[in-house]
Amino acid sequence: MALAYGPRTDGPPRTRAPRPLARLGVPLAGRTWRAFGHLVVGLPLSVCYFSLSVTALALGAGLVVTFVGVPVLALGLAMCRGFGAVERARARALLGVRVAAPEPARATPGTGSTGAMWALLKSGASWRHLLYAVLHLPWAVVAFSLAVTAWSVSWALLTYPLWQWALPLHAGVDGIQLYGDGTRGYVLDSAGELAVTSLVGLALVYPAAWLVRGLAAVDGLMVRGLLGPSPLATRVVELESDRGVVVDTAAADLRRIERDLHDGAQARLVALAMDLGLAKEKATEDPEAAARMVEEAHGEVKLALRELRDLARGIHPAILTDRGLDAALSSLASRCAVPVAVSVDLPARPAAAIEGIAYFTVSELLQNVSKHARATRATVDVWRTGDRLLLQVTDNGHGGAHPARGTGLAGLAERLDAVDGVLVVDSPDGGPTTITAELPWRR
Repeated sequence: MALAYGPRTDGPPRTRAPRPLARLGVPLAGRTWRAFGHLVVGLPLSVCYFSLSVTALALGAGLVVTFVGVPVLALGLAMCRGFGAVERARARALLGVRVAAPEPARATPGTGSTGAMWALLKSGASWRHLLYAVLHLPWAVVAFSLAVTAWSVSWALLTYPLWQWALPLHAGVDGIQLYGDGTRGYVLDSAGELAVTSLVGLALVYPAAWLVRGLAAVDGLMVRGLLGPSPLATRVVELESDRGVVVDTAAADLRRIERDLHDGAQARLVALAMDLGLAKEKATEDPEAAARMVEEAHGEVKLALRELRDLARGIHPAILTDRGLDAALSSLASRCAVPVAVSVDLPARPAAAIEGIAYFTVSELLQNVSKHARATRATVDVWRTGDRLLLQVTDNGHGGAHPARGTGLAGLAERLDAVDGVLVVDSPDGGPTTITAELPWRR
């Protein structure tokens, strides 16, 4: 659901460490060490992935002429999907990168194992997993080499005064030897040299930490790009969901129109027909009573016409079609229970469908203002930014608007989401409330 919220108001404000102080702790941060562990573990796993996947690919391609290669290829792709599941779990645990599983390889019902095999072979996600298993090995070698070298050297230099004492015992030297030709050598063993070495390590440990994080970020991008759902499949799922919302919304609107007609104008017209029938019978016997009944029926006709006009306006107001959003929203504001100031700044009219959704969005929000906000004034602003149409309704009520509280915002957000729109709610307790709707601009 395309729904967002404004500032957090349900507790004390969250404090964040100043940026310079936060950066000082980067080498010691758990995120950095998890990224380093991810890169270290990645190399042996990549060797395993590469070996098994390339073996399965070569064996399947070589045996394809005997028809044994097809099942081998399918099994290899299934195995690569298993590798992908491991990598997604590893990225989620160590890098905090959450990647959804790709679309499953669905076989045609009733085709059995043969259908499942062909579904694997036709699945683009399966081949992307194979591509990841092949391409990740050279990258893992580079990332492992750079990360381990930079991380170990920088920390070794930084902590040199802590372990330098062990070198004469186990290495036969008094410290790190910078130069030696068999007769002379230069060894870092004095107190000043130990301090300078540690400072050099301190200067290197920060770029090493950012290097580790950068390498891990590239690894995360590979997981996202090759092991997650394809953008096309994601878009198809979104469109299917939006289609369901549109169908449900249309059915709900039809039920509402049917209910309004049955309980309103239809019931009134039935009563009117009965009254006119009685008046016809009394026309000769009691003309005065018949005249009174006809007069009452005339009033009922006016009420029925008013209800039908309101119902037609609720379906699609004629003023919106004829004169556009500015006039339609001004007419809508004039019927609101609180004073509403309307400002519409549009260079042209959007598509009729977008215009209708914008109108009914403002209508729903103004109804919420009238029924729930206890406001004394409200404003409606409409403008265009780039290829987006923005609507903003603000009131000075008591606030606290939330989709879970039955104000219709959840259903409104679903309707906007069906056309790639977004609803942003900023309604702290005590007010004011500002609700912004964003729609695509279509001509």
